[in-house]
Amino acid sequence: MPETSHTTTRPPVLPTLPALPPLSAQAERLIEAGVHGPAGLSAAEVRAFASAAEGDEGGDGALLAVHPDRAPASALAPLLRRDGRPGFVVTDMQDVDLFAPLDTIALPDAPLYLLTGLDRGDRMADWSPNEALPALTAENRTPLLLTEGIHWVLQQPAVLERNHCFMTIGSRLRTARGTLDSRTPAIWISNGTGRDGRERRNAPKVGWCWAGNRHTWLGFASATARRVPEPRATAS
Repeated sequence: MPETSHTTTRPPVLPTLPALPPLSAQAERLIEAGVHGPAGLSAAEVRAFASAAEGDEGGDGALLAVHPDRAPASALAPLLRRDGRPGFVVTDMQDVDLFAPLDTIALPDAPLYLLTGLDRGDRMADWSPNEALPALTAENRTPLLLTEGIHWVLQQPAVLERNHCFMTIGSRLRTARGTLDSRTPAIWISNGTGRDGRERRNAPKVGWCWAGNRHTWLGFASATARRVPEPRATAS
């Protein structure tokens, strides 16, 4: 983690994260955005999963996510909106869908699943991904995948705000040699400069940062668990 001085300072006051909608409303948002069709799911299946999850212990406050094999980042990013502008992937990240879960992350073997205990990681702003990952692991937290971070912003756009955006370091790209690519995915707000173009100012932006670099405006999104609700017992 970043070096600290011996001077005693008060911890910074961190913003309160906006709450997620109920799972039934999240299901309708996915259906409205057309995520279910290309993912091979019917609207009824998405609604049924959300209904079962709402009745399951731990469903309150959870995020509904589609497995990245069914809904890749390149398909989800354009569904984001901010100030009427659609989200986009930076031009030098054409391989965005090749970013896969770290070996330490086991995704549920299901098309839909829940993430619980979401945190934007504001307290880790100005940490590098290389510093943040072991700290999250020590706290028994799991870093979000890029697709999961996009799902979060899709369901609650207010979670993405200037000076308080986040990285999704659960997704990494492996090189042909088997080592990790130095890029780490992040979601932030475009300033409309450079290759982004002025027309994209204030749009949600999927991009990347070097694994060893620090940014004061990027936290590290994480969760406590990924899970699928237990099937309800039927009366005999």
